[in-house]
Amino acid sequence: MFTTSRGYFLHLSMFSPVKIFKFVVSFTFQTLRCAHFIVKEPMVIGHECAGIIEEVGSEVNNLVPGDRVALEPGISCWRCGHCKQGRYNLCDEMKFFATPPVHGSLANQIVHPADLCFKLPDNVSLEEGAMCEPLSVGIHACRRANIGPETNVLIMGAGPIGLVTLLAARAFGAPKTVIVDVDDYRLSVAKSLGADDIVKVSTNIQDVAEEVELIQKVMGASINVTFDCAGFDKTMSTALGATQPGGKVCLVGMGHSEMTVPLTPAAAREVDVIGVFRYMNTWPLCLEFLRSGKIDVKPLITHRFGFSQKEVEEAFETSARGGTAIKVMFNL
Repeated sequence: MFTTSRGYFLHLSMFSPVKIFKFVVSFTFQTLRCAHFIVKEPMVIGHECAGIIEEVGSEVNNLVPGDRVALEPGISCWRCGHCKQGRYNLCDEMKFFATPPVHGSLANQIVHPADLCFKLPDNVSLEEGAMCEPLSVGIHACRRANIGPETNVLIMGAGPIGLVTLLAARAFGAPKTVIVDVDDYRLSVAKSLGADDIVKVSTNIQDVAEEVELIQKVMGASINVTFDCAGFDKTMSTALGATQPGGKVCLVGMGHSEMTVPLTPAAAREVDVIGVFRYMNTWPLCLEFLRSGKIDVKPLITHRFGFSQKEVEEAFETSARGGTAIKVMFNL
């Protein structure tokens, strides 16, 4: 039995996949930081996971050993003002997998709260269950922006988070989606996933004005909401310039910890800037989208590896190289 002030925990055997973003690989091995989260000592990474329950606490009555579950990786305090208001993703005491100094889930076994373990529908695989974590980012962003059948959506960045945001926006009913990136391959993936149009741009911030005109022309209608899934000076400047007056720009990516962007012209057009941090209460909807087939995340899983030392090294190298790697899976 495993207990804390929060209740009873589950002991899970992680035979299932854990996935790594190229971003996480870069953050861990190159900069050793993501925003204000800084790696100061060796740590276990991994925060996107699913597993098979081995043992449950005596007061757990909705799950049993053998159940396949997807894990929400953040343990909030449930005592602070944010938690009591339901916005537990903003909890100051959040213990989140692989966020310094908390160790992650890239391990054979972990212990986790029962109420953060969600049973998988019979037709949803462990791999798809593990994809609930990145998909949750896109779903939370769409909720923050109130995406619906009257919302034309622009997405800056066709990396993993940009692609799941695309899938979420389509599932929420967005009538038209345009996605922007610097990479031809990622744009082709976005097109195959259902983007109505794609736009290739440069990395040169001097091109923003010209590219804003091109993006607006390709959309062919007002851009109601833009998701910046990269988080750089150029992507945010483009988002602010392309979005219609009275529209919304959601900052999802965290490429730069600080930015210099044209906020004053955007404010004069009453463009709202909305922050998006992690997610809250998204796993049930993720699983329903996956169960119903309204969202298919399987095409995002491009590489699979076991958990030997050699395979782990090869997996990290594959992810760091980029190329055709979108989601790299470990099957433990």
